[in-house]
Amino acid sequence: MLQIDLWKRLVILGVVALGLLLALPNAFYPRVEMHNDAAAAIEAGADPAALQDELALWPDWMPSDLVNLGLDLRGGAHLLAEVQVEDVYEARVEGMWPEVRDLLREERDRVGPIRLQDSEGPELRVRLVERPEMAGEAASLVRGLARPVTSLTGAGSTDINVTTDGPDVIVRLSEAEQRATDERTVRQALEIIRRRIDETGTREPTIMRQGADRILIQVPGIGSAAELKDLIGTTAQLTFQPVVSRSSDADENPGVGNEILPSLDEQGVFYILERSPVVTGEELVDAQPDFDQNGRPAVSFRFNPTGARKFGDYTADNIGNPFAIVLDGEVISAPVIQSHIPGGSGIITGNFSVEDSTQLAVLLRAGALPAGLEFLEERTVGPELGADSIEAGKIATAVSFLLVLVYMFLSYGRFGIFANIALFINVGLIFGLLSLIGATLTLPGIAGIVLTIGMAVDANVLVFERIKEEMKTAKGAARAIELGYEKAMSAIVDANITTFLTALILYAMGSGPVRGFAITLGLGIITSVFTALFVTRLIAVMWFERKRPKSVLQGRALRLVPEQTSFDFFSWWKLWLGISGVMMLVALGSFGLQGLNFGIDFKGGTTIRTQSAEPVDVGQYRDAVGDLGLGDISITEVFDPTFGPDVNVAMIRIQAQDDTESVTPEMIAQVEAAVQSAVPDIEFTSVESVGPKVSGELIQAAIIAVALAIGAVLIYIWLRFEWQFAVGAVIALVHDVALTVGVFSELQIQFDLAIIAALLTIVGYSLNDTVVVFDRVRENLRKYKKKPLREVLNISINETLSRTMMTSVTTLLALFALYFLGGDVIRGFVFAMIWGVVVGTYSSIFVASTVLMWLGVTRDWSKPDANAGTQFANVDA
Repeated sequence: MLQIDLWKRLVILGVVALGLLLALPNAFYPRVEMHNDAAAAIEAGADPAALQDELALWPDWMPSDLVNLGLDLRGGAHLLAEVQVEDVYEARVEGMWPEVRDLLREERDRVGPIRLQDSEGPELRVRLVERPEMAGEAASLVRGLARPVTSLTGAGSTDINVTTDGPDVIVRLSEAEQRATDERTVRQALEIIRRRIDETGTREPTIMRQGADRILIQVPGIGSAAELKDLIGTTAQLTFQPVVSRSSDADENPGVGNEILPSLDEQGVFYILERSPVVTGEELVDAQPDFDQNGRPAVSFRFNPTGARKFGDYTADNIGNPFAIVLDGEVISAPVIQSHIPGGSGIITGNFSVEDSTQLAVLLRAGALPAGLEFLEERTVGPELGADSIEAGKIATAVSFLLVLVYMFLSYGRFGIFANIALFINVGLIFGLLSLIGATLTLPGIAGIVLTIGMAVDANVLVFERIKEEMKTAKGAARAIELGYEKAMSAIVDANITTFLTALILYAMGSGPVRGFAITLGLGIITSVFTALFVTRLIAVMWFERKRPKSVLQGRALRLVPEQTSFDFFSWWKLWLGISGVMMLVALGSFGLQGLNFGIDFKGGTTIRTQSAEPVDVGQYRDAVGDLGLGDISITEVFDPTFGPDVNVAMIRIQAQDDTESVTPEMIAQVEAAVQSAVPDIEFTSVESVGPKVSGELIQAAIIAVALAIGAVLIYIWLRFEWQFAVGAVIALVHDVALTVGVFSELQIQFDLAIIAALLTIVGYSLNDTVVVFDRVRENLRKYKKKPLREVLNISINETLSRTMMTSVTTLLALFALYFLGGDVIRGFVFAMIWGVVVGTYSSIFVASTVLMWLGVTRDWSKPDANAGTQFANVDA
């Protein structure tokens, strides 16, 4: 009986209403954003009365979470920084010297005099000058300074290892303490970077840990990656150190335990300082821009009680001696202590501008980075590019939406309208979920949504085609609708789980835009299944209860294939496999001979995107940069039908100089200056830099991602069907991926990180098609127990042919809209998707099924209603 309980209807409607309510703020993005900014300013201490107009733009009782716009949509800077955790080991060990020195001085009668020795690496080497035979005794004393490691993995371990080497006592950090130090260092660096960026008041920065020792920083709205590096790249390591003497020789030997540092303001002047500071910037509690007694910019500071006591005691004991204030390895000033300075406050003077003193105060307030940062990847995206991307995404989405709506209506009439309503709800639910989790939407993310629009109808197509079949045998329309949903459930679940597996792998292995694409694809699969199985069904049931029609989905409609087909797909099976084999050999041959045109993500280097009103003259650009001596620089013009007559875009790619050296900011500035001298009106809308280390890791991660996706699919289909089905599906996947890579090699289309997302989506899409066919094969093997496997395969492919063509054409409609209207930034990505849909449709019919026929299937019907002979397979809904 076709019915849905009242409580189920209420739950379905409630989920839809909640999802659309969460998505609603995105329809009024500027107003809600201004309201949110005003609310945040008031929370930070701003005057509420001055922000009432902004607060009134959106009701407080309504949801106000928005989908964050990524850098390619808003503009801004992206950095991937690696924390140099090893730097901390040496500082930690050196910091123990005063404690070790004082301990052994107290035992001077036993161990004799000691002397600090130079050492290589992060270790403290103390020599017993007169009594080397007491080194073991001294080491035992120093071991008493050890403390327990404060981490779960280091439970029961101490923080130092103390050994002897002749007359020397050697102190090193233990492995457990190194691991704990690494964790603390990265966490501290993450927090300090966040505080520094928050000080500038930027909107919606993304600051997150990536891997063991890397930090991803994305800040929308900031001018450039160089500006962001200036803000967070300075370690701001402030120390107050005793002065031993002044020097004019940078190479003078400062002596053991000392160091020689340059003066910031006095050219050619160096200071020899005791290496162990009296007070560090870690004991600062506040720093503010100020002016000294002569009206010059300065920075006032205040210590915490511990630092204040140290500072006060030292100044009291060293009146008349100079005292150096050191910032990041340079002496800002070295004033003579005139009197005791109690209270823990003071002022830093130097050759500052007002801007310098303000910036220094921000860095000191945020705290010192515990270790240096190496920037492995940097990108600058101009807001003009972002505006173009948003507009292109809107147009592509709207056109693809319209094409799919019209196509569904022409194909299924009233039920097509039901699917279209569900499609609107589906997109609303995607945005609602993205808003709820605070996801960031990038241009590949928009591609994921557009692709979802194309694929979301697949579940509805499966159901509608099944209802058509059931109308021929079922008793009445109600029973046909009920059976249509029941029998399509298995194919829908299998097809979407396999695609969802690829989305999960893409999210786990990807980064940045690729991960954004995976999020939208994964959420789109969830919402598509929900709307197809519940929303569309509820709409159909409510309509049926009112109209009580005698038949449904009958009559004339747009059809891509005849209603009844009886093609023999295997009469030329050797030819199909031969064609596929030749195509794969050509693809592999092209790949072996000329390889891929790797983009900046994989090769390492820098890509500068330019825009000008003048037509691009590649020769003129090349002549401008030819004399710079920067190695391999490639220049290509970017063509796009959406560009106006005064929009001319080019990409300048500078390869990394060798395996270790990235393209420096000075090189980038040289190239930009050279090109601007030739084309005065040129604008540099984006700059992307990737270090060789990251590019090598990306290639490895990409290969692993594709292998994992294929492996996951192999296991899933093996469990759901039989091993022959799994082998057929995987061979089809390898076929599709190989042909796609071959096309990129043959045409030398740029192969970047986004193409990996496309490859994995091709894997998911091809599986979707293959699994639907295999699901029907499994059903027909139970239905036609005596027919030969070849005949069962032919029947199954013919029965699903209408659905296969409907889904492929619907997806292609969305992708063609994205290809022609979505902008040049993702054209290669969309081309890979279009090619993948074509070869995926071909392989599901001619490759996967042919392999299955060749391998054969074990038809064990000893169990009732067996599903491929495995218990796991008996879960058909």
